[in-house]
Amino acid sequence: MTLPTTAAGETPERPRLVEFAPGIVAVGVMLAVMWGTELIDLLPGTSFNRWGIRPRSVRGLFGIVFAPFLHVDFRHLIGNTIPFGILGAAIALGGTRQFVEVTIAVGVVSGLGVWLFGASNSIHLGASGLVFGYITYLVSRGVFARKAMWIGGGIIVLMFYGGSLLWGLVPTSRMSWQGHLFGAVGGVVAAWMLHGDHDFDDESPTTTP
Repeated sequence: MTLPTTAAGETPERPRLVEFAPGIVAVGVMLAVMWGTELIDLLPGTSFNRWGIRPRSVRGLFGIVFAPFLHVDFRHLIGNTIPFGILGAAIALGGTRQFVEVTIAVGVVSGLGVWLFGASNSIHLGASGLVFGYITYLVSRGVFARKAMWIGGGIIVLMFYGGSLLWGLVPTSRMSWQGHLFGAVGGVVAAWMLHGDHDFDDESPTTTP
């Protein structure tokens, strides 16, 4: 068995862990901001949660950016930390840019969905919209890219998180199910944007003399 060589005749190196480090660091930084924000929010006079998403409020639009980093309490934060870290790291293995693009797409779709359709006089907080988007992204990207390995990975993700995904989409006043729903939609949108077949075979117009 022979290994392919580069133009210089050298055997190419296999991907090293250091190549994945920036993406993993990005996940860690986001988690650090979430935990730091929650710790600071314990200080008297602080109330970061007011910057969550307020449906159909101009001020509430800022929450599309801030809400994923804000949580009701540490129980809420801990519940999001583990799946965010695991799923975010799985996406980050594809590169920092991929992680950032997926996060932005999911965050925007989830946030706008909550802002448009969330209950009036409510504030929506937490990273669960991103978590649900990460789940559906990992499940659907293999379908769009037609990659067997990614499809297999999506099945594994579905086995671990499928129940939580379905349960989180059930309408209830105790949690932001709208954030879960539109986060899940955002994950599919991100998968389509990054891995879908966008080559539209439009025939070039012809002219006749």
